[in-house]
Amino acid sequence: MQEITLQTSSYYLTDDDPTRLHKNRKKRGHVSAGHGRVGKHRCHPGGRGLAGGQHHHRILMDMYHPGYFGKVGMRHYHLTRNSHHCPVVNVCKLESYVSKDVPEGHIPVIDTLALGFGKVLGVGATPSRPLIVKARLVSSRAERKIVKAGGKVELVA
Repeated sequence: MQEITLQTSSYYLTDDDPTRLHKNRKKRGHVSAGHGRVGKHRCHPGGRGLAGGQHHHRILMDMYHPGYFGKVGMRHYHLTRNSHHCPVVNVCKLESYVSKDVPEGHIPVIDTLALGFGKVLGVGATPSRPLIVKARLVSSRAERKIVKAGGKVELVA
């Protein structure tokens, strides 16, 4: 029979593994099997799960999980996040959405709503050519940059 040596750090025994590999085999014949005569090995001496977080495990909870208990702020009944959904796009990225089909000399129209954006922000460089931007919301900085480049902003609902 082949002898198996185990590295305890990389392998964990399960109930499916053979009995001969279990640690308890070494403890047969020793009455308390390493759990002591006085204290005894009982089922869940501290309680199950997070029991006692405000009582007998308070020090642990205060040290490692401060702020776990209690409330903060006001309640918001029937919170709907959809109504506040507003993806943004920066002015510097607008030119990348111009299609290649726009003839020379024409001003391209960019419908940010159709592209999935709700608001245009003014971060980045001013557009290098005039653009007509249709958007639901536009920051004042973004509007300044678009107009400075010779374009215009149209607000759509």
